[in-house]
Amino acid sequence: MSDRDRVQVVVVGAGPVGCVAGMLLARQGIDVMLVEKGEDCAADMRASTFHPPTLEMLEQLDITPRLIERGLKAPIYHWRDRRSGEVLAFDLTEIADVTRHPYRIQCEQYHLSRMLAERLEETPNAAVQFNHRLVHFAEDDRGVDLALETPMEIRRVRADYVIAADGASSIVRKWLRAEFHGFTYPEKFLTLSTDEPLEAAIPGLAHVNYVADPEEWLVLLKVPKLWRVLVPTFDQSDNAVLTSDANKNAIFERLIGHGADVRTFHRTIYRVHQRVAKSFRHGRVFLAGDAAHLNNPLGGFGMNSGIHDAFNLTEKLLPVLQGRGGEAALDRYDRQRRTVTHDFTQQQTIQNMELMKAGQSEAYRMVRDQMRALSTNDEARRTYLLRQSMITSVRDAAAID
Repeated sequence: MSDRDRVQVVVVGAGPVGCVAGMLLARQGIDVMLVEKGEDCAADMRASTFHPPTLEMLEQLDITPRLIERGLKAPIYHWRDRRSGEVLAFDLTEIADVTRHPYRIQCEQYHLSRMLAERLEETPNAAVQFNHRLVHFAEDDRGVDLALETPMEIRRVRADYVIAADGASSIVRKWLRAEFHGFTYPEKFLTLSTDEPLEAAIPGLAHVNYVADPEEWLVLLKVPKLWRVLVPTFDQSDNAVLTSDANKNAIFERLIGHGADVRTFHRTIYRVHQRVAKSFRHGRVFLAGDAAHLNNPLGGFGMNSGIHDAFNLTEKLLPVLQGRGGEAALDRYDRQRRTVTHDFTQQQTIQNMELMKAGQSEAYRMVRDQMRALSTNDEARRTYLLRQSMITSVRDAAAID
């Protein structure tokens, strides 16, 4: 697509959600412009888990085999009691009868974004515009006018619809004055990436491990070449202190018995929120992914639910753009995805957090007993696996009229 001031859809944000939405539309012949304020797709290290239904959806874009090749298969994940050393294993192959991918793929999200952005750049009816920062938009009953700041000029574009996939700090959501209800966790979260062989110090580690502890719970995730360690920090010190060598050393000292010689490649501090926009549709502007909802990282639901948003929305938007359907169907996107976000993603991630950090001794015993019961009850475990793999949430969304 040559530079132009008229397109059918502008997608704001070249993360996984925006790139998926753009590719789904472009492959059906829709004129799409994907705009990103940065110089490239952000190399975000936080999201790295692709769940079974997401892998099935991405088959439509012929991208799943590349993710499988690039990432690590994780059919088993562990719930670990840090105090006692007890390990409970949950095996996704138990639900192989309902999915072609009974495993998670551990692969950093930016690989998906870059794969799709490159493909979009090769698509005649699509344009990928980096260094394009949205500075204004105005909607009327026939379209949306956008102003994009580039290093050289203010570029003006007219679109039929806009998909805002511009992340947790979405400028589109803020300009819409969309209500964004929820709360922010008091603790900060620290992510450390290391090539230290944690499996040598902690025998039997799975690729995905949730380590429960009322004092310092952890998530240990294996991605190709690295381990990622997620740990909460209740210390309100400056971020420089929390990402310091001294703090890094102390964390690994407690985890594997030594820390000074542990090499890290990324140390990232961030706040975690549980929030949902009051509406995912605002006329001709749609919110998707983190722009529409935020949740804590336990379970790996954030990026996956955003990708599910992209598939759900584009499925309803395509007939409208092609003149085959009315706009009333677009309200179903809001009903389906917002309802599931409230009823599943928010509740499940909050529950996952509670399971990890139950503080009082009685609560801690209850959590441990609950997880033990799942490991021994086939029916309850299947229900749990279907929920944790997000298969249940996709089914629930589809059932909403």
